[in-house]
Amino acid sequence: MTAVAGRRATAFTWARFVLLILFVVVFLIPIYVLLATSFKPLTEADPGQAWNLPQTWTTEAWRVAWEKLAPGLWNSVLLAVPGSLLSCALGSMNGYVLSKWRFPGADLLFTLFLFGMFIPYQGVMIPLVQLLVWLNETTGLDGVFYGGIPGLVLAHVVYGIPICTLIFRNYYVTIPDELIEASRVDGAGMLRAYWSVVLPVSGPAIAVVVIWQFTSLWNDFLFAVFLTGPTSWPTTVMLNNIAGAQATPYSQQMAAAILASIPTMLIYVLLGRFFMRGLMAGALKG
Repeated sequence: MTAVAGRRATAFTWARFVLLILFVVVFLIPIYVLLATSFKPLTEADPGQAWNLPQTWTTEAWRVAWEKLAPGLWNSVLLAVPGSLLSCALGSMNGYVLSKWRFPGADLLFTLFLFGMFIPYQGVMIPLVQLLVWLNETTGLDGVFYGGIPGLVLAHVVYGIPICTLIFRNYYVTIPDELIEASRVDGAGMLRAYWSVVLPVSGPAIAVVVIWQFTSLWNDFLFAVFLTGPTSWPTTVMLNNIAGAQATPYSQQMAAAILASIPTMLIYVLLGRFFMRGLMAGALKG
């Protein structure tokens, strides 16, 4: 029985390994097509030869894609970095208050926060545009809120508050209340306890929120089209505009798509090991 069980375990291990390899191959097929096409000259880059390796290898598509996409990449950095950090800071403070500093109506307020997660972008587009136009007129900063990156950052930060608050609140529920009580005994107030006790152990939750918000901001298209002008277009809008008048430059589009995806891949590589840990924290509590 032991030998039979051992053979079954070995067979199961090999079957699982083969299945995982198949999944990896299927997942990498689009990446192969992207890379192969991006190094082809325009004469070879067409759907009929998508699976073929380039007969003539060239980096011309990469050069053109970089020239067209560079302004959008910088605009996306100006959008995603401050937007992610602001969302993280606000979500952390909201989650801390809602989990450790109870007050009358806290549960109702948290429920109202969660309702914000289910409001579609299209449902707020018109009032959002009107608000940003009003901010431009009120402040006299024409093209800053409506038509510029700051307005886009503001829209995403406000829209990201519900999910960021939920992630941090569920994570902070797992922190023992005794730590907060001990800090109070030592004379720490609300902000001091947050800064000295809660924030230092918030790494996994911060990683989840930064990955979530950075990806959302970097990949945003709808808000970017409606709320920004040509000089403030982020990567996604610039990527959409890489198209030829008579023929589609597939090699340039593939190279641009890879360039546009590199920052989000780097974020996942650097912070990915914290992602599942922070996402699952508090799943059984709160």
